[in-house]
Amino acid sequence: MRAYPAASEDTLCARKLLADWAGEGFVTKEQFERLQQETVSDLRTTNIFLRLVLFFFTLVGVGAAVGLFYEIFLSGASGQTDGVFLLIFAVVCYVGAEVVVARARLYRYGIEEALAVCTITFSYVGIVVFFGGSRSTVDLVLPVVGVALSLWIWHRFGLWYTFPAAMIFAALLPSHWTTSHAAVRAAVALLYGLGLAGVIAARARHRFDYVEDDYSLAEALLWLGIYLALNLQLWSLQMLGRWWGGNGSAASDFARPFYWTTWVLIWVLPAVVLVRGVRQKDRFIMAVGGILSVLTLVSNKPYLGWPRKTWDPMLLGILLAGVALLLRRWLARGAGGVRGGFTAARLSGKDRQWMNASSAVFGLVTPQSITPSPQTRTEDFRFGGGASGGGGAGGDF
Repeated sequence: MRAYPAASEDTLCARKLLADWAGEGFVTKEQFERLQQETVSDLRTTNIFLRLVLFFFTLVGVGAAVGLFYEIFLSGASGQTDGVFLLIFAVVCYVGAEVVVARARLYRYGIEEALAVCTITFSYVGIVVFFGGSRSTVDLVLPVVGVALSLWIWHRFGLWYTFPAAMIFAALLPSHWTTSHAAVRAAVALLYGLGLAGVIAARARHRFDYVEDDYSLAEALLWLGIYLALNLQLWSLQMLGRWWGGNGSAASDFARPFYWTTWVLIWVLPAVVLVRGVRQKDRFIMAVGGILSVLTLVSNKPYLGWPRKTWDPMLLGILLAGVALLLRRWLARGAGGVRGGFTAARLSGKDRQWMNASSAVFGLVTPQSITPSPQTRTEDFRFGGGASGGGGAGGDF
């Protein structure tokens, strides 16, 4: 059950599409004004910059309030008491998120998002503190609660970043069932596969409506999670350090049948994901398919134990640029620049908006790379030693 009425979210989604169409010139000014009056939503939204500001200010405010409460009332309390109050604060934050959504009609406003994140954080810390003396209980209860709570907030408020949080919690579960590294990776991939089947089944009922983007991103993340669980050369940073030494193979850490099965799967999965994305015309899934293809090319040599060369990144860049250029030209040569419902032309202003926002953030983060440094001036510098012909001037002129 969503926290927002379906009609309100549907209207807001239509309003965003209308703004994109107007920005690209697909509707006239008169059509835009008329349709804008018909797509008025009661939900309050804001831009990405104010959303981030409100998010961080709410986090700071909640953290300061909880810290002050502990300093005044619970400075000498036991660990279990601290855990209980942290769980109470988690409930208070969740109720606060529900209240601001129901009363103030906030939608992706930053405030309700911060309260939802505080709910997960306080629950996590509260469980750790409450069961601090029993490590086995913490390791078992924490992932289960984390998965359930993160998925509920994702479904309730539509906050996309709580879904990968649920995936991280789910990845912690198999390590308590078995000590075999191969079994852990297989179990993580199986859990993600079950989640993928559920997302695909649920997505079929929401084709072309306001929640399809949520399910699209969730499916793309699950495909990525399955791949990362199976690619043994991307699982740990220690393996990444072996890539340039010529002994990148991790075959000795796993049984040979399992090792070479995962090598086959990391070549099969990108093709499956790309086909799935093309058939669904889903940009998220196609983007993940492209990322998986690149990761497969990058990790193939370490899998086979071949030494890496310094020119490998250059060859990969040339290959990617060539594929992009050929694909773009192939699409452009279709009738009207369209082939099978795909085109290389931009049909929405979303890409441009994200690029503008990214450029602004990059400029704020690295101003020194854009603004030239002031030139140093030497006050006592003088030209000298030259000669001027024809005018009789000296070298100090």
